[in-house]
Amino acid sequence: MTQDSFSRQQAAAITGLSPRQLGYWRKTGLVVPAARTNGGHARYTFTDLIALRAAKRLLDANISLQRIRKCLQSLTGFLPTANQPLVELSLVVTGDVVLVFHGERAFDALTGQEWVFPIAELAKEVEQLQQVRPEQGELFPAAMEKLEEYA
Repeated sequence: MTQDSFSRQQAAAITGLSPRQLGYWRKTGLVVPAARTNGGHARYTFTDLIALRAAKRLLDANISLQRIRKCLQSLTGFLPTANQPLVELSLVVTGDVVLVFHGERAFDALTGQEWVFPIAELAKEVEQLQQVRPEQGELFPAAMEKLEEYA
């Protein structure tokens, strides 16, 4: 049996958030349930659950709720086509920075500053691994060709 929507209690159990948090997030607009019962009770869709889990991951990484809201507000400016950033984008916390991976780009969710990853360093590490374990060299050629395109 498949279910199209979930109650607040079910959503809380699935996401690891409390029903009180879900209610607060709904009232403040962080994650608003997409469905309602005929009686007006909030019902969470699967997409809503994805957004809730993404927000919880950020909280678990010590990103404050206020900062999450600021990131989402900034993202709507940087990526106006992203209607649901928590669902549509990959958000990763590194240190105190929330990185957004969109297409082949990575940028800071607050400032929009693009991050360039050190591809050349990665290529050197792969080469060093090949020298240490030459028998594994056959595993790397395709990867090395791809890295050389970026270097």
